[in-house]
Amino acid sequence: MADDVAIIFDCGSTNAAVVAVDYRGQIVELTSHPNAPVIPPDAGSQGWRIWDLEGVWGKLADACQQVCGQIDADRIKAVTVTTFGADGAPVRADGTLTYPVICWQDERTEPLARDITQQMTAEEIFTLTGYQIISFNTVLRLMWLRENVPQALEEADYWLMMPGLLSMKLSGQSSLEPTSGGTMMAMDVGRRDWSPQMLSFARLDADFFPRWLEPGQVIGQVTSAAAEQTGLPPGIPVVAAGHDTQFAAIGSAAGPNEAILSSGTWEILMVRVDKFAPNQLGFQEGVLFECDAVAGWWDPQLLMMGSAVLEWIREQFFATAGDRQQAYQKMIRAAQQIPPGSNGVTLIPSFVPDTGPTKRFNTQGTILGLNLQTSGPHIYRAGLEGLSFQMRSALETLQEAVGFQAQGLRVVGGGSRNELWNQIRADVTGLPVITIAQREATVLGAALFAFVGAGVFSSLNEALGAVERDEATFKPSPATDTYDALYGRYCQVPPALRKFYA
Repeated sequence: MADDVAIIFDCGSTNAAVVAVDYRGQIVELTSHPNAPVIPPDAGSQGWRIWDLEGVWGKLADACQQVCGQIDADRIKAVTVTTFGADGAPVRADGTLTYPVICWQDERTEPLARDITQQMTAEEIFTLTGYQIISFNTVLRLMWLRENVPQALEEADYWLMMPGLLSMKLSGQSSLEPTSGGTMMAMDVGRRDWSPQMLSFARLDADFFPRWLEPGQVIGQVTSAAAEQTGLPPGIPVVAAGHDTQFAAIGSAAGPNEAILSSGTWEILMVRVDKFAPNQLGFQEGVLFECDAVAGWWDPQLLMMGSAVLEWIREQFFATAGDRQQAYQKMIRAAQQIPPGSNGVTLIPSFVPDTGPTKRFNTQGTILGLNLQTSGPHIYRAGLEGLSFQMRSALETLQEAVGFQAQGLRVVGGGSRNELWNQIRADVTGLPVITIAQREATVLGAALFAFVGAGVFSSLNEALGAVERDEATFKPSPATDTYDALYGRYCQVPPALRKFYA
């Protein structure tokens, strides 16, 4: 066991990475390539975006070759895939697509997001599927294909989500797991199975989808063709993982009374609960319920703007401060010299999207309290504070909607690396903020399931127990009282000034 390694294909919207992780949760090797959707030739000016599956696979295969070239093949025990939700494609039995993978950034299904409420109310859909009506919901793609390219569905043997498409490249076997299925707005999430009513909107039934596999189950083995392309040993198990958000939750090692914040360009605040209980408050406030990586658990969550706000501040106010890493170091040092409240500057980022059927990520924010002494560091600290106020508001909503009382906050992702931000989060919420040295929590969570599937561990709990975690805890400081007062003012800002979502 001491040398055992799992290979994780971690395919994000901006980077396609392959990571080797040992049984203690430590990264052994990592290679990544930039990733982005493409504009299809028939898009015109319609705002269409697709994923070039062969191009994405080529990047991952190349990254895997580089990673495997640095590791003794005998150490590699399994491979798994984790990636974004919502996106998938119709597939023939031989693995060829009958239509490209429509990207979540694509705009073609916006009209259907409005039209679907003529058949079923948005609240009824939420109560059944756990999902708000978002323009990129997968079931809307299926409806669009049925109306516009019906032959794509008729020629396909089944539909695969992005993890399944990449796993099929590795194993030649089709599969679908609930963490990805739960992002489709096509499941009865409480039953962890398909909703015949939702599938009927696209005139489909459950036979159009492959077998359900739970994370940690074996899909198949690496084929000789995939081995040649990737450098992986042929015959090793390809283990089911799935939607990245759920595996970040597992990798965070959050306790039963800890909320989880996955902090990156966007932030996802979630908790793991053992009941599916959607209610009107959750619907009104934009809560989503997704299937947890462990059967019998669910992940209610809220989506917010995250470090994209800070990146905008860097570009506008610190463009000459060196490269990205140097600039952020200077920004943090300067902001540490500014007292809580940023000398009266308040930045209000766009908050959780409204629940309307035309929900779009069209963000607008507000900066208040500017004066002639305001500088870039004031704006940056105000950004950290505003995002933390936003997160506290989301946490209060999530606690009320789910019936959960947080006693701590686990932060994972790129935003967990900023110690000033973590301290502000602790002061704003009055909760201890915990981070782990293993910043790639999604990769860690997926690796644990890969090891279980390979038989290295007998259970997820055993795998979690083997992980070596170097945790850091940021405790609330005396600044908490100041932030309580500032938060009260933040919540009193008229909604018209916040311009949350256009």
